Amino acid sequence: MASACSTDATAEDAADSTRTVTHARGDTEVPSSPLRVVTLEPVQLDTSVALGVVPVGTSVLSEATGVPPYLGDEASRIETVGTVAEPRVEAIAALQPDLILGTETRHSELYERLSAIAPTVFMASQSDPWQDNVRLVGRALGRDAEPLLGEYDARCDEIADRFDTAGSTAQLIRPRNEELTLYGPLSFAGSTLECAGFTTPPRPEWSNEISVDVSPELATEARADLVVVTSATPDDPASMPTSVTSNTTAFPNPHLVDQSYWITGVGPRGGQAVLDDIERLLSQP
Repeated sequence: MASACSTDATAEDAADSTRTVTHARGDTEVPSSPLRVVTLEPVQLDTSVALGVVPVGTSVLSEATGVPPYLGDEASRIETVGTVAEPRVEAIAALQPDLILGTETRHSELYERLSAIAPTVFMASQSDPWQDNVRLVGRALGRDAEPLLGEYDARCDEIADRFDTAGSTAQLIRPRNEELTLYGPLSFAGSTLECAGFTTPPRPEWSNEISVDVSPELATEARADLVVVTSATPDDPASMPTSVTSNTTAFPNPHLVDQSYWITGVGPRGGQAVLDDIERLLSQP
């Protein structure tokens, strides 16, 4: 009986123990092993799932589309708590979380209300280097994210060596309304293309911007050895914008890719999904 009581006490102590996490709002005491996590940012959702801590709730870019399918079946049952831009605090509270992860640039005004519900850790910005945000999520969860980032880097090197991408250029394009958004090396997918050995065609904006919008008339500014165009329906050739299809000299072989992870799938799983596509495209004859 004494042994059983000792075991119960140890488990209870572990559940009650805390750690200090330093983040955008200072230092916060968080559970040593949080079990009921709510995430408010794509990189937090992706990283949590990748680290084996499936959130009980998450905000999403669109409640109509919900949790991105690329995260797998384990993520499909996560409750949505509003959008990334407008999380629903009442829905978050109803889930009785023991840890909330958010972003200062998006959710600053909600911090006090969220902290009243559960320990809350904020990353500074969704525009920070995504690997740094992955590490912060790992620290908040009490999990080591470095192995995931190491696997990502190793796969980048493997693709670069296998396909001899050094010296080749690549440009990611996202059609939006009447414009084309070009993504640079500071963006998630742009940095992944560069990690795989490609170089983004130079623009002065790339020194401090993740993307730049160009009009359809300037579409040829996006020419590169590898051109990838995001789409919500990448299997539909009609989703390729006319400004690309009408410029066959500049774009002889553009490729449609899934925007759910190329644009918003920031994190270890999204990175591997982008690398899957890069490897698939480079393997085509």
